[in-house]
Amino acid sequence: MRDIPTWTGPFDPDDLPAELLAAERPWLVRGGFAHWPVVQAARESDDALARYLIGLYNGMRVGLFQMPPEAAGRAFYSDDTLTGFNFTRHIATLDQVLAGLLGLAGTAETPALYVGSTTVDAVLPGFLDANRLGLGTRDALVSLWLGNRTRIAAHYDLPDNLAVVAAGRRRFTLFPPEQIHNLYMGPLDPTPAGQPVSLVDFAAPDFERFPRFAEALAAGEAAELEPGDALFIPSMWFHHVEGLAPVNLLINAWWRQTPRYVDSPLNALHLALLTLRDLPEKERRIWQHHFQHFVFAADDATWAHIPEAARGLLGPIDETLSRQARTQLLNQLKR
Repeated sequence: MRDIPTWTGPFDPDDLPAELLAAERPWLVRGGFAHWPVVQAARESDDALARYLIGLYNGMRVGLFQMPPEAAGRAFYSDDTLTGFNFTRHIATLDQVLAGLLGLAGTAETPALYVGSTTVDAVLPGFLDANRLGLGTRDALVSLWLGNRTRIAAHYDLPDNLAVVAAGRRRFTLFPPEQIHNLYMGPLDPTPAGQPVSLVDFAAPDFERFPRFAEALAAGEAAELEPGDALFIPSMWFHHVEGLAPVNLLINAWWRQTPRYVDSPLNALHLALLTLRDLPEKERRIWQHHFQHFVFAADDATWAHIPEAARGLLGPIDETLSRQARTQLLNQLKR
């Protein structure tokens, strides 16, 4: 396991460097957002953090995950059948969540409380005006993640991700996408939070059951982040996230480097599992060549011999063509 490398290039939090936000590998930014008012409040005390957040809160209720003490903060499946989960879902106000976190701080064997992926503007209007992310014209979704000592299993996200620790401490353990074979991913559905997760318990890895996880660890990178630190996680990099303090707040921004009308590749994976995986081996090889030709190695030579007006999906794809193709695909799937 290596340390996540620290960004040493120019850094302006009001105008984040494009080379950082489009990098192919993760970068750690120490203290890049230490000036944020929310970070200053968190460094004063957990009570000061709560007062700061409540001062912006508009009363909208949030989704709350709760895990019993025996889960040790690990949001996961309830048993080896992988059909249920070890947490319950609730709806609460943010002040109720903060009161719960402050009340549990310092106590032993506490339940885990976790508010995940909640749009900042929806609950804390004005937060991003005071705590700015210089993402330029990127169409980013900015979310908050609030909880106590929790462990989120290794998973990937399709968008690029900039994660800023605003309060508490978090440990990130990252793996490049090619380590998927060694992370023992769980089912595509159901999943604890939308994406498939590694079945390995990072706090107590079972190397007899998951022997290749040792190879993943050798390729992994890790870092512990303090308030004001940030981490850039490129698209599809696996990340395991631990909250290490009684009160932890993370602010993250997700954005894609493709237009909104470009659909999720995960949908293509699902269709490939339905249509390709169980074909005879010789047919799978043929389709592998087709995908290489039309998708992974496509260039101008792939369609240059076809009149431009007749290229359809083989040519440049815009929003209109995307909508037409999606409609046609849905109609075919309904047959």
